[in-house]
Amino acid sequence: MYQEITEITDRTPQLMHQLLEVWERSVRATHLFLSADEVAEIKPYVPQALREIPHLVVAWRADGAPAGFLGVDGRKLEMLFLAPEERGKGLGRKLVQYGMERFDIREVTVNEQNPQARGFYEHMGFCVCQRSELDEQGRPYPILKMRL
Repeated sequence: MYQEITEITDRTPQLMHQLLEVWERSVRATHLFLSADEVAEIKPYVPQALREIPHLVVAWRADGAPAGFLGVDGRKLEMLFLAPEERGKGLGRKLVQYGMERFDIREVTVNEQNPQARGFYEHMGFCVCQRSELDEQGRPYPILKMRL
């Protein structure tokens, strides 16, 4: 189970490496529309995103390893990634609730080809309000903007 959920103030190289591993394992398990090459192309940008996101929150396992994390900028949930073995256990809900309570999250963007994510956010009370044909990097992966 989880020891705690905390906002990170010290973004150490070791922690960034651990979160990058969680990110990659999560993306490979959930973003099946991305090829291995595309994941490899995106991966170098993740550490910078982790360093620059204003609020970085980590769920810790009892053994001290990260089980998942979220990133918030303003009132927007910018990232939520869970280790694949943690999916379906309520951790995503706990992390999003933490973000809603502390940062007043009201918006999230999801890939249209990730129906599990869309369903999760709909279950959390979000509704699709806008669709874009391209993702933030201009690739042909439609994006859904969702709001509470």
